[in-house]
Amino acid sequence: MSRAVVTGGAGFIGSHIVEELLANNYEVIVVDNFTTGHYRNISHLPIKIYDYDITDPSCIDFISSLNPEYIIHQAAQVSVAESVHDILHDENVNVKGSLHVIKAGIKASIKKIVFASSAAVYGNPHFLPVTTDHPTMPESPYGLTKLTVERYLQMAYKFYQLPYSILRYSNVYGPRQDAKGEGGVVSIFADKIAEGKAPVIFGDGEQTRDFIYVKDVAKANVKAMEAQGNICVNISTQTKITVKELWETMVKAGDIQLKAEHQAARPGDILHSTLCNQKTLDVLNWVPQTSLETGLKETLVFTRSMLQGTK
Repeated sequence: MSRAVVTGGAGFIGSHIVEELLANNYEVIVVDNFTTGHYRNISHLPIKIYDYDITDPSCIDFISSLNPEYIIHQAAQVSVAESVHDILHDENVNVKGSLHVIKAGIKASIKKIVFASSAAVYGNPHFLPVTTDHPTMPESPYGLTKLTVERYLQMAYKFYQLPYSILRYSNVYGPRQDAKGEGGVVSIFADKIAEGKAPVIFGDGEQTRDFIYVKDVAKANVKAMEAQGNICVNISTQTKITVKELWETMVKAGDIQLKAEHQAARPGDILHSTLCNQKTLDVLNWVPQTSLETGLKETLVFTRSMLQGTK
């Protein structure tokens, strides 16, 4: 049985990846410092869990001592707004922490590292949908850290023969997303609907996003881990919806009447983003299976059950 280490495996996306790995008969070890991840997400699973911070240099020896064959690196500071607010913290977690994980992978001679990158590496698109050949011009410190790690992975292969898969996520949503810690717009809206409160939409709400359901992302991670060669692909649905339309869709799915409030647009936010996934379908033999309507309903059900303390 092959062994995979998932950094950030107690988090929103990471915990779904853990489940997908188990479903594919992998032995799974989670390394997480639980700043945004939750023990409840994975405590019921047949895995080993270690409370460890990737920004601690000792994690290099620790992770390599676990003798992984694969590493799926999800641990990160994921907020664009937070990256603008505290640029040093963003760099410490996303660059230095990632270098520790990369070094551990080199030391353990792993078969592949899968890295969670982001559409934020592209910046404001010159054309839509955005392909992986699109120029990379990040508009935020967060996007810059993700692009920096991508470059380090290319160097790690060149100098140390560490195979990699880079996955540039569009906007991931679904159950377990923490509106307070990880700040996805869907989870923020879901929380407001569950509480019967109006949310804030920054800007005019006409900014567009490409939303991808978390279980589809988890499947893509396992496919990318098993893929031959080094790859860099977008993980997306290649569809777009405005933030205002998203809110209206969720209100309808939640069967409530609420109107959103508007505030000034936030610095660092991209206006329009749709990622081309044609290369991904070909390279990974993967296709997103969950419609936005289905995914939003499942997210609302989960959020309401959390509010009621039943999950």
